[in-house]
Amino acid sequence: MPAFPVPGSRRRIRSAHVMAAGCAVAICTALAAPVAADGGTTTTTTTTTTTTKPTIVLVHGAFADASSWNGAVERLERRGYTVIAPANPLRGLYTDSTYIASVLDSIKGPIVLAGHSYGGAVISTAAAANPRVKSLVYVSALMPDVGESGMSLGAKFPSELGTATKSVPYRAGGVSGTDLYLKPDRIHPVFAADLPENTARVMAVTQRPAATTAFSEKAKVAAWKHIPSWFLVAKQDKTINPDQERFEAKRAGSHTVEINSSHVAMISHPDAVTALLLQAATATDPARPALAATGTTRGARAETALTGIAASTLLAGTGAVLLGRRLRRSRS
Repeated sequence: MPAFPVPGSRRRIRSAHVMAAGCAVAICTALAAPVAADGGTTTTTTTTTTTTKPTIVLVHGAFADASSWNGAVERLERRGYTVIAPANPLRGLYTDSTYIASVLDSIKGPIVLAGHSYGGAVISTAAAANPRVKSLVYVSALMPDVGESGMSLGAKFPSELGTATKSVPYRAGGVSGTDLYLKPDRIHPVFAADLPENTARVMAVTQRPAATTAFSEKAKVAAWKHIPSWFLVAKQDKTINPDQERFEAKRAGSHTVEINSSHVAMISHPDAVTALLLQAATATDPARPALAATGTTRGARAETALTGIAASTLLAGTGAVLLGRRLRRSRS
């Protein structure tokens, strides 16, 4: 004969069902709810994230001016970026980096800082104390380490620049020194070989000289050790030896590209230079120096979540055992 539950057994079965269902809900809640930063749980909501485009600051090098960045400026502005190309004083590494640092202080929000040629040495110092500089970009540039100068790097990696300059004494405001100019007949072969000769002649007339202290003063800081960097190596560069550029980029762990260009890549190859600047500007999680793992908030949150799941699973198991016992009793 079929067995029927004794009076009162149905009520016990229903209670057991409720207990099991409650345990199942607890498991689902523990698995689905995100763990908050303080160890609690939060409700997931849909939000719109607004990304602020960085301001891109372009620093020119010796024998040039800010107009050398014109091609990149036009392309970046068409993509909606705010761009600043300040006048680099070219009076000495310490003076120039202090001035560029003051320009950076006037900018709100994140910054991508780029330097061409000697401008690379300037940005390596100017960015050192500014946490808003998210990326550094070097275009056929100097990238000295602490204690190095443009002259010391050039001695290790000789180029044709030494045969292309002339020295001219200057006086200004009670200060005297020596300026370096490029010889007019050497600008095209050494500085800008992939530009038309008539363009090189105009560059010779309008060039801005650099004081010798720009190349002799030694770097006191090196921001590229702490800030992600990108580097464009100009393979046909006669002003800075391409091997020097490769050495600098490798030492800094830079994201590196090489193109067939003279020293003035931003003039002769503005698309390639702009592409590199955009890489630096849009990098979502650029590589930085790795830090030793000493226990993280993420690890603590994961442990809390696993503990909650384990407790819920234990509760569910207990409920299932009780349900089974009550069913067996009701049928006996």
